[in-house]
Amino acid sequence: MPIPACRLEGDPFICSSSSFSSIGEDFPLLQGGACVKEEVSMARATDVEKENLQYDDGLGLEVDDDTAHQISHDPWYQVGFVLTTGVNSAYVLGYSGSIMVPLGWVAGTTGLVLAAAISLYANALLARLHEVGGKRHIRYRDLAGHIYGRKMYALTWALQYVNLFMINTGYIILAGQALKAIYVLYTDDHVLKLPYCIAIAGIVCAMFAFGIPHLSALRIWLGVSTILSLIYIIIAFVLSIRDGVNSPVRDYNIPGSNNSKIFNTIGAVASLVFAYNTGMLPEIQATVKPPVIKNMEKALWFQFTIGGLPLYAVTFMGYWAYGSVTSTYLLNSVKGPVWVKTMANIAAFLQTVIALHIFASPMYEYLDTHYGPGKGNAFSFQNLGFRVMVRGGYLTINTLVAALLPFLGDFMSLTGALSTFPLTFVLANHMYLVVKKNKLSPLQKAWHWLNVVGFSCLAATAAAAALRLIVVDSKTYHLFADL
Repeated sequence: MPIPACRLEGDPFICSSSSFSSIGEDFPLLQGGACVKEEVSMARATDVEKENLQYDDGLGLEVDDDTAHQISHDPWYQVGFVLTTGVNSAYVLGYSGSIMVPLGWVAGTTGLVLAAAISLYANALLARLHEVGGKRHIRYRDLAGHIYGRKMYALTWALQYVNLFMINTGYIILAGQALKAIYVLYTDDHVLKLPYCIAIAGIVCAMFAFGIPHLSALRIWLGVSTILSLIYIIIAFVLSIRDGVNSPVRDYNIPGSNNSKIFNTIGAVASLVFAYNTGMLPEIQATVKPPVIKNMEKALWFQFTIGGLPLYAVTFMGYWAYGSVTSTYLLNSVKGPVWVKTMANIAAFLQTVIALHIFASPMYEYLDTHYGPGKGNAFSFQNLGFRVMVRGGYLTINTLVAALLPFLGDFMSLTGALSTFPLTFVLANHMYLVVKKNKLSPLQKAWHWLNVVGFSCLAATAAAAALRLIVVDSKTYHLFADL
């Protein structure tokens, strides 16, 4: 039976029907099947819920209207390509060195498969929480605020945006490294240093951000991103095969002392989590057309099946070809024609520009919604000028941090431990427990609590390992280093 539409007018909830069938615990304002006709004090709602609301295509689900970006607009396959663009970004060129080298064949292969399965499960849980309390929650912080209250809203906001800021900064470093790799292919005069390449990358990322008003507007750029990903992945894959065939003797022993192996293993586990997760699933799910949960699950299956194949191919082949000496940027290990390696690095640079826009979109949405001139024409003088000023300022900060700390990987590991683990695994399982507690069997509850406790311990361990790496590497690297 369809749920009668309600709207929020000032303080009271007004219902358009005189009776309801029982609709369960997910609709706490409509208990016992009776429609609340009288005014209901807004003190019962959290501050997070006091936003302007609209209805989701007549489905009876309230949707946050206070956003300058498009929602409920994209087919599931477009959202699937958004997810795979992040998974197969130029970061995949580092997984042979950052995951397989510290873990080896058995643990590395098992870890990649298990991390994919666990990540799919956790993201599916989060996707099913998108519609809670008769409302679509288009932001992670809104969902957490609805379930836990204002304090958790603020904490989730802080964790998510610190995480995304570090990822965005990492993308700019990665783009700068691709430019530097191109330069080194043709000259070794060291005139063009990494900080200069990072500055160029930041400018290009900003120019792209000015022209793409919101996540849904990527559209054709997702196809371009897929082609670019295939270019550098195929080139790295083919050149690795050739090098592996010509170099039959390879060492696959895990390098380092026993003490360093332990911490490197923990860091590699954090990289496994980073490889598959965005930390912004509700924001991506907000763009998908109804039925939202069903379509988002299709997109997730696409990401973790077809979308993951390029990642596996280049990661395993790179490690097979070079063993324990595999570079953390695979294109620095491969040998081949200069023009081919140049094309791969150009593709990696351009794809990074597109991928960064995905992970920056929650920040853009916040800035556009709260400080922008309004919805209107996205390319009006006012809106375009606002993007140039605000997004340009945000990416300038990213670029400055990237140039200042080009060894940011250690800090990203710490951020991942303190935010990616809690957001993707701990919080997702606990929120599911809170929302579905009366519908879960004791065994199911025990399973979710095991995930909450287990991933909390893993996050604490990964944070300790990241702090150690920061202390060790701070003795080696310096600010504005030309790595």
